[in-house]
Amino acid sequence: MADPTPPTKKELKDAFKAFKKRLKLTQLDEDSKLTRRPTTSGGSSAIVAVVPPNEFGKAVWDELVKQGKLKKAGQGMYEIVEWWTL
Repeated sequence: MADPTPPTKKELKDAFKAFKKRLKLTQLDEDSKLTRRPTTSGGSSAIVAVVPPNEFGKAVWDELVKQGKLKKAGQGMYEIVEWWTL
């Protein structure tokens, strides 16, 4: 059963910040792999979605999707909705 109390603004802010940090660290980790040659490809990371930090409940992520800050990417992953795609 879903938690009857909606997430607070602070929870949403902290969760979104944690999500962005996880996404950035995952992208940096992928970019630093030796098999990838960023000097020749010139591209940025292909990673756009990650599994959200588990210290926040599903209700928090669902609320961020509802607010339009994140979107579901499938298989429990979410991605950031960029301002230029709105």
